[in-house]
Amino acid sequence: MNDLAQHLATIDLLRARPFPEQRGRRAGVVSGPGYHLAELATSEEFWEDDGSARLVAGEQYEAECGALSVLLTGRWGEPQVFSLSSALMRSTEGEEIAEPWQGLSGGVPYLELWRAEGRWVAVGVSQLGPVLPFQLIAAVTVNDPP
Repeated sequence: MNDLAQHLATIDLLRARPFPEQRGRRAGVVSGPGYHLAELATSEEFWEDDGSARLVAGEQYEAECGALSVLLTGRWGEPQVFSLSSALMRSTEGEEIAEPWQGLSGGVPYLELWRAEGRWVAVGVSQLGPVLPFQLIAAVTVNDPP
């Protein structure tokens, strides 16, 4: 199975899976009340990088996210492009932001977002710091975006 087919299968599995009452992590998926957050792919770290490998990896992960978005757009139509910068700013000022949006806001500048069968489906690229890996992430949630 190719990576995109695996990513779609993971998203479909998360859409069908019930949400737990308590936050927990299993096999690259963090789940909690009303949400699942999956790490679909993770790059290497960039401790010894002069910047070029990080740039290439960032472009690769954005391209993979774009290809996944095309497939999801075929299912549910054009996504909303949703910035998480205001959620990050509001959370640093003490406002409580629902998960998965709170956790995503620290490393994902924007998400592509669809509403499908009563749940939000989001994909994006995360990097929590300049030497840390890129991650292609997917979220499935009933919690409305902030």
